[in-house]
Amino acid sequence: MDINDRLTAVFHNVFQDDSIVLEPTMTADDVEGWDSLSHVNLIIAVEIEFDIEFNQAEIRSFDNVGALISCIQNKVN
Repeated sequence: MDINDRLTAVFHNVFQDDSIVLEPTMTADDVEGWDSLSHVNLIIAVEIEFDIEFNQAEIRSFDNVGALISCIQNKVN
């Protein structure tokens, strides 16, 4: 399973919506229920899934899903 597939599964679980299809330009505005609390849950779930940790600067830099994917790729490689 590649990063996108694994991240999609995390999104499906956190937002309890299996219809979510990740796009690099996707933001919180594009996902129903993506608020500040679910954002924290999402970040924690991503860290657990990929066995990584984000610092505050990285988290603030996640303007969209593409930025999140890029950061994950850098950490797992």
